[in-house]
Order: sequence, then C-alpha cells, then structure tokens
Amino acid sequence: MTELVKRIVAAGTVTLRIGATSPEVLLVHRPRYDDWTLPKGKLETGEYLAACAVRETDEESSISTRLGLPITEITYPVGGGVKAVTYWVGHLVGERKHKPNSEVDQAAWFRLKDALRQDSYADEREVIRQAVNLPATTPLVILRHAKALSRSEWRGRPDHERGLDPRGQLQSKAVIPLLDAYGVRRIVTSTATRCLRTVRPFAKAHELEVDARAAFTEEAGVPDPKTVTKQLRKLAAETATSGVPTVVCGHRPVLPAMLAGVGIEPHSLSPAAALIAHLAPSGKVVALEMHKPVL
Repeated sequence: MTELVKRIVAAGTVTLRIGATSPEVLLVHRPRYDDWTLPKGKLETGEYLAACAVRETDEESSISTRLGLPITEITYPVGGGVKAVTYWVGHLVGERKHKPNSEVDQAAWFRLKDALRQDSYADEREVIRQAVNLPATTPLVILRHAKALSRSEWRGRPDHERGLDPRGQLQSKAVIPLLDAYGVRRIVTSTATRCLRTVRPFAKAHELEVDARAAFTEEAGVPDPKTVTKQLRKLAAETATSGVPTVVCGHRPVLPAMLAGVGIEPHSLSPAAALIAHLAPSGKVVALEMHKPVL
C-alpha cells in the first residue's frame, strides 16, 4: 500500500540589488535554527504562489520586491513530509527597517561571493548562482476575465454589458496580489463589462488608468483576430522597451489571437487565470508561467 506523503507548498525569492562591484543578495537569519537563508514561506489558502513569494519576503525582511524570472523549485524532507519551495528573482522596490522577531532577527544584504559563503544550504546557494545569471526581463500578464454571470441569466440583454457573478467579484479582488507581485503599472483590457470589472479593483487600489479597447471584445476580436494579434504584438514591444510591467485582460475566444501576438501557442485559461510572459528587451519571450485561479 502506497503511503501518501504530505507536501508543503512554499515560495521565496532571491532578491537582488545593485552593488558597487557586484549584485547584492538578501538573506535572513533565523534564531531558531541559527542559519542564514533565502526568505521564503508557506502558501496560504486562497493565495497565488507568486504572491506568496513577495509576501513572505516582505514579512521576513521588511523588503518590498517585484518578481522577475522564475528560477527553480527545490524540495527537501520536513517532519514526515516534503517541502517544495519555488523561487523567483526578486527586484528591490523598497526597504523598511527590520524589527527583529522570534522567526527572523536579522535581514542583511551580502555581496554575491559573501552570500554564497553565508547561506547555510547548498541547494539555496545553487539557486543564488542561477538567479544572478538570468537576464533582465519585463512581465506581460495575459489575464482571462473573472467568472461572469451566465449567458442564460443575461438573456435578452447586450452580452457586452454582462458582469461578474459573486465568485467572479471575489476573484477580481484575489488577483490584486498576483498583479502586485509582478509590479504591474499599466492596464489594458477589453471594453466588455466583465473585463473592466476584473481589473477595476486593482486599478482603484493603485489609482491607475485603464486603457479599454473595443478590439479585444468577443464581438470585435472573434471576427477580426488579425487586429487583436497586431495590437498585442505592439503592446508586447512597448512593454519590453519601456520596462513597465503590464496586464492585458481578455476573453476565452479571443485569447488565441492575443497569445499569437506574443508568439505563444494557444493555452486554455480558466476564469481569473493568468499567463505571465517574461519579455527580453527585444520582445522575445524568455519564460512563460501559468497561474491558475485561487477561488
């Protein structure tokens, strides 16, 4: 009989800042274990894994980060189970003075060679080596709108005006930490109500303007996919050259044309799911992530 092994899901970052002669790496000291380690922690219920990485980094070190490229997952045994930690490159956004506590009493920056000596774990040292060799990229988040009211409920009224159901309203709020994790500061969306209401909570939280485009609606995008692809290609180029993390929100039938604009094969996305295309300055997709909805 096969014994089920408990799997603990966690996330963390290799957060970097520019030093005088080399990148500097953020490490934290845990008094309970008397070790130096990368900031990381367990996934909470209803949380995107990328959001967990940023939250845990902030909680353990008082350092705000924006995620760059995903690095790797490492696993190790803990208390009769296995802990799986996914790491991203973290780019420094802001610093606060760290208040020592029972979990982490110190957070400090180390030059690369010193970090590789200071980190207590060989597998984490390898993660650091991988992180510092990854290229700089900018994320373009391709988001399917949150769960909408059913078409049968909306029969007899313009489909363009169909909004979100109660679950979709919760999803639109749950997606805020995901977009925050990647530092999104530009919002592009279909003009359909269900798309506008998906991005509205995030836009309101950061007082961002919303660039709403009729070309991305089902009514316009399904019969004219070439225009959708052309606009996405231009948006990807703008994102890559400006370095401004961007989200674009659309509909399931229009997603293949949107993805084609970034050179990505069609993917099936559930409501409130997202693809993260990490773009090099040339516009080439260096890495692709998928985040499933958490609600």
